[in-house]
Amino acid sequence: MPIRYEYNQKISREEFTGLLKRSTLAERRPVEDISCMEAMLKHGNLLCTAWDGEKLIGVARSITDFEYCCYLSDLAVDCSYQNQGVGKQLIRLTQSRLRETAKIILLAAPKATGYYPKIGFESHNSAWIIPARKELE
Repeated sequence: MPIRYEYNQKISREEFTGLLKRSTLAERRPVEDISCMEAMLKHGNLLCTAWDGEKLIGVARSITDFEYCCYLSDLAVDCSYQNQGVGKQLIRLTQSRLRETAKIILLAAPKATGYYPKIGFESHNSAWIIPARKELE
């Protein structure tokens, strides 16, 4: 059965966390924090998914205005389906939902820093992060 790709098909928290655990992304996501995982699904406004039958095998979860920028927060592919083009197809599906002038922005997982340049992403050296409750100096 071919892999099926969908956008904005709702998934459950259990499906999402199960996939994160079957990929390497659970190492950097609070998969045990139920309210956080539910909020991640509720407030992301572009969700592209990959399915093998009824099994969720890939997710691209984004926050976007669809016109100017799209923050691709999570790109996860089940380890047993990696290196088959699933991640690339999820990014293509994400691109197809955006205006052509929009840019996709992401922070790469340490193990994936070599992946993104290979598929056409350009490095940007001025990304900055700060925890929500850290006082500004």
